Amino acid sequence: MDLQSLVKPPLVMGIVNVTPDSFSDGGRHDTREAALAYALRLIEQGADMLDIGGESTRPGSDPVSEDEEIARVLPLITAIRARWDGVISIDTMKPGVARAAVRAGATMWNDVTALMHDPDSLTTAAELGCEVVLMHMKGEPKTMQDDPRYDDVVAEVVAHLAARAEAAMKAGVAREKIWLDPGVGFAKTTAHNLMLTARLEALVELGFPVLYAASRKRTIQGVDASAVEATDRLGGSLALALEGARRGAKMVRVHDVRETVQALKLQAAVAKAG
Repeated sequence: MDLQSLVKPPLVMGIVNVTPDSFSDGGRHDTREAALAYALRLIEQGADMLDIGGESTRPGSDPVSEDEEIARVLPLITAIRARWDGVISIDTMKPGVARAAVRAGATMWNDVTALMHDPDSLTTAAELGCEVVLMHMKGEPKTMQDDPRYDDVVAEVVAHLAARAEAAMKAGVAREKIWLDPGVGFAKTTAHNLMLTARLEALVELGFPVLYAASRKRTIQGVDASAVEATDRLGGSLALALEGARRGAKMVRVHDVRETVQALKLQAAVAKAG
């Protein structure tokens, strides 16, 4: 029996930020040529899909206009689609940006506000008919890390995302198009993020596929104080991706695609061998 045919790790979403201020790689891919070369490299490294972002949502970040965000992402989406027929996700909270991105070739809308940023978000998602990622976040990126508090972070995140999924379906989004993301690092302390990871099954049990995204996030520094720079967090990123996968995530969103793909393959191979 060919073991490779049995190994089915979670999907890997590669991150491509075309912003000057993203927390990990801001400014590195803010020209179309640089971003396209990077995106094609992630595909070669094994990314199942690409997540294109034109507005930073790191803690303390400032919003950008819809026109500016569209100007950043559309040329890249168009260029990728001309060369690749895989899944392209648009990472935006603005329905106007999502519409433009889908017209250019995107097939997934990844929204950190779970379609709450704009009154038109729900109806736009239904009209577009694309897959939608609903992520949990309290407040807004500018202030979300100002002393976030929960009575029970797992119960509150699960309840919120269940409600947002219900609202999306009521608006006309097909159930099979909905993904849920617990929002690691968004309005949460290290303790909150670790608890959500340890009890990810509570979100999985809602019956929607789960996207887990902890790559290079500050939670890693919260455990290992020496990981000050985002690029110092590969080991922690891999550990969290593996743990998310082990606890039921169907997709992981990462910066380090090649390393994550390899780690997930080995994790799945060991599980099958056992």
